[in-house]
Amino acid sequence: MTSFWRKARNHSFTLLAGLACALALVPLVSITWYVAARGIPALSWSFLTHAPTAPDDPASGIGPALAGTGLLVLLAGVLGIPLGIAGGMWLAEHGRNARGSAFRMVLDAMAATPSIVTGIFVFTIVVIPQGHFSAFAGGIALALMIVPVVARTTEIALRGVPDSLREAGVALGATHTRTLFRVALPAARTGILTGSILATARVAGETAPLLFTALYAQQWVHSLGKPIAALPTLIFNYIQQPYPSLQQQAWGAAFLLFVLVFGANIVVRVSSHLRSRQP
Repeated sequence: MTSFWRKARNHSFTLLAGLACALALVPLVSITWYVAARGIPALSWSFLTHAPTAPDDPASGIGPALAGTGLLVLLAGVLGIPLGIAGGMWLAEHGRNARGSAFRMVLDAMAATPSIVTGIFVFTIVVIPQGHFSAFAGGIALALMIVPVVARTTEIALRGVPDSLREAGVALGATHTRTLFRVALPAARTGILTGSILATARVAGETAPLLFTALYAQQWVHSLGKPIAALPTLIFNYIQQPYPSLQQQAWGAAFLLFVLVFGANIVVRVSSHLRSRQP
């Protein structure tokens, strides 16, 4: 009898867990279906490669926004990922003290800061002194959002490296710094790369920081010192327009942004799973 009730409780909780998972998936599936249904009809080659023209022109596209998003993400990654990795290395190797705890608290506060606050901060220290909006300011704002995520991911990845590997490097005559760069970092590269990709993909869809830094422009980017088009700001501007054609393009841009961010997450999960199965 005891075995029967134990199995019954086990099956009941398994069923409840499955129902909870299905319930949690409902919003995700609904949003995906709705965005895809509204966005896919807008996709075409001219939509992806041409610059915006007249609202009702079928040749109008979002090419500058696609290129601008790629440039902003690249700039944010170049500025933010090395700083995040450096901070995570310091935390993992020298941060087991009061200074490390204070640094972690700052990183956690940065990660929890609303993106619009980051945009206002960069607007104050970069845009106002420059006297104009720019792609460079937008890249700095997105980089500030990348740093805390990459730093904490790097710390966790490095702390997961067995101490025996470090001890082996030191035993062979290597310095602590050489052991860190030649032994610990290569062993933790999968976790660091995963965190970097996820952090970069996350900021690709941020709108609020760009409204205060990069603003919006419909032309192709020619300088980092000028306003730049990006998918999030294009969606924000187009969805408010009274023209159905521009609203349709906004849905198409939203679908592309969803595919880029969601696709990056899937690639990271699959690659991590395949690496974990390797002997």
